[in-house]
Amino acid sequence: MMDLKKLSVLAITALLLTGIAGITTAAAAKPAPTTTSLPNTSLTVLITSLINSVGDDTFSTIDLTTLFATYTSLTPTPLHTSTSAASTPADSSSSGTSTQHYGPYASGSPDSGTCGNNWADDTYNRHFTVFQKNDGSLAVVEQFKDGSFVTTAGSSPGACNNPPTNDGGTVAAGIQGSFHGYFVIPLPGETQTSFSPYCDATLSTNSGCTTTTFINTHFTPACYPSTCTVTTFFFHYSAGDQQLIAHEWQNASPDRGGNTGDIRSA
Repeated sequence: MMDLKKLSVLAITALLLTGIAGITTAAAAKPAPTTTSLPNTSLTVLITSLINSVGDDTFSTIDLTTLFATYTSLTPTPLHTSTSAASTPADSSSSGTSTQHYGPYASGSPDSGTCGNNWADDTYNRHFTVFQKNDGSLAVVEQFKDGSFVTTAGSSPGACNNPPTNDGGTVAAGIQGSFHGYFVIPLPGETQTSFSPYCDATLSTNSGCTTTTFINTHFTPACYPSTCTVTTFFFHYSAGDQQLIAHEWQNASPDRGGNTGDIRSA
């Protein structure tokens, strides 16, 4: 399989021009959001377009500042881009948009399945990309890269999912695998008040990095997970063979295809 993390700018351009490589069936079938209730709707439409241009798996692991710059350079009206965490949009047009990247931040957490139990322990690197329009509207994409998991004995992640999974399956302890994914988090009324490179901008540390810590210490007022929440998400888990009945699990929001598959021993 192609190493997605090593795609060159030329390769990314080729993917975008063809419009077919890496696009999953679910991604290709879902239209961009059309709601206009939030001030940053145009940002969510832009992010959805970026996801659809390369597919969910690639979007989970690619350098989003490079993808954004390449994508907008191919549009009729290019958008202003910036990859400096200390810079602000300079484009005075209504379409001016900038990106700021933060991370990686080494992290780990238990992983809950559809039955509510923790079916695995995860380790991964968090990456945050802030999208900002020159009118001040904001959205954050959090990527989970270089992910690995080790299972805990009990119900499999898809055991209590709605059909077609809903298999009542179980998973044995010690199954190892890899995963990647992303969150899309619109910020409807926040202002970025810190450009600190640390995950915790208040304590200037990367220790114990979480989504809540990053957003609530970089933006004001603190909003996650109360008034700003994850609106779109996608995670893809793979465990190879290891005597499994099912070894591919997709945990995703309905607009990205929903939950499919399982990591199941019995």
